[in-house]
Amino acid sequence: MVEKVRAFGEGVAVKLWSVASGMAAKTPVERNRYVDFLRAVSILIVIIGHWLIATAWYVDGQLTPGHLLKTHPQTQWLTWLFQVMPIFFIVGGYSNAVSLESAKRKGQRYADWLIARLHRLVTPLLALIVTWAVVAGVMKAMDVRPAVIVFTSQAALIPTWFLSIYITLALLAPLAYRLWQRFGFLSFWALVAVAVLIDVLFFASDIRWPGWTNYVWVWLAVHQLGFAWRDGRMGSVTKLLLYSALGFASLYVLVRWGPYPLAMVGSPDEGLSNTLPPKITLLALGIFQFGLLMSLEGPMRKALEGLNLWTATVLINSMIMTIYLWHITVMVLFGAALYLSGGFGFHIEPGTTNWWLTRPVWVGVLIVLLIPVALLMSPLERRPRSSDATTPSAPRLVAGAITTCLGIALLAMWGFGGAPIAGFGVGAFVLVMVGAGMSGLLSR
Repeated sequence: MVEKVRAFGEGVAVKLWSVASGMAAKTPVERNRYVDFLRAVSILIVIIGHWLIATAWYVDGQLTPGHLLKTHPQTQWLTWLFQVMPIFFIVGGYSNAVSLESAKRKGQRYADWLIARLHRLVTPLLALIVTWAVVAGVMKAMDVRPAVIVFTSQAALIPTWFLSIYITLALLAPLAYRLWQRFGFLSFWALVAVAVLIDVLFFASDIRWPGWTNYVWVWLAVHQLGFAWRDGRMGSVTKLLLYSALGFASLYVLVRWGPYPLAMVGSPDEGLSNTLPPKITLLALGIFQFGLLMSLEGPMRKALEGLNLWTATVLINSMIMTIYLWHITVMVLFGAALYLSGGFGFHIEPGTTNWWLTRPVWVGVLIVLLIPVALLMSPLERRPRSSDATTPSAPRLVAGAITTCLGIALLAMWGFGGAPIAGFGVGAFVLVMVGAGMSGLLSR
């Protein structure tokens, strides 16, 4: 039986590689493969980072979930490497520029361009949210403790926050690109200035509510750098390394002598976070990472001319939203299985030498478990929209997308059952579905 399963797995892997290799061989010469490579690598780094910082072990006979950055603050410096969302947003800016240029050549309307972007982003998301709505309902019917339902669903839906912001940037991308074309780097620095002002209000005046608008100002500024990359405005390797050094120096100063915490992920410092809401530290981090990675673009593009590396990149990109959205669900289910089997692996204290030595095994098993989920669910993100499907008007599309984003953000914050007012979690789910329906994403 084991041999049959292994043979089946090897057969699937060979077939997948063959399909991806065929797609890779047909890549247009003018395509910047480094963009796809950075997208794939950044998502993989995020996934591995999530798998590492989520901890659980037995304390006084009770399985206790934890957060490595909180329990072991000395590991927080690792987030300067694992927080690569700025890179993903920069890649998004580059991709949106290419897409908008193509739409202009074809004479596409804003609505036609936007519905294509929303279809690729929202369709795989709906599968995850509907699945967890069903799972939460089943758990409630089985009298599972409400705290368990909240914890598991909230953990599994945390990755969706990114799509809420990314969809918002997609809505603004045509306007942002026009501003870039007219004002160049001034459009970037204007957004940076707004983000700085928001942080000054946050820290100096203790006016905190505007801080939540930095989800737009910070990430849209980072997104503008993708336009600069697309236009070849980033300069020589020497300049790129200088930008990187300045970004690192700025980040160091902000953390060492400023009010900002060390960790670039989550909220390990009580009441203060670089990400909730975003702070200008993420801008400095993005410039540091981007300058360094751009200095390697030449040799990396040459390396990506090799079929094997490019095939692997194509393969990951063909299911990138699926593996990102489902990677924590796989971890939650695997953890539940370990708990029900006696807590195997949860008796090692996180952060110890033995714990670190077992992390490659932990990550390796999760990768193996994620593969069949990716194979099953990834066709949703590759499925083209029906050619005879009606495209809603631009105002309806925008309204639907905003409604969807609001529902996603609330679910990522509360999960199912964790809302401060009973029923709000279900309401957030309804918002997602209504928004998707308004955008025409529930039609065939």
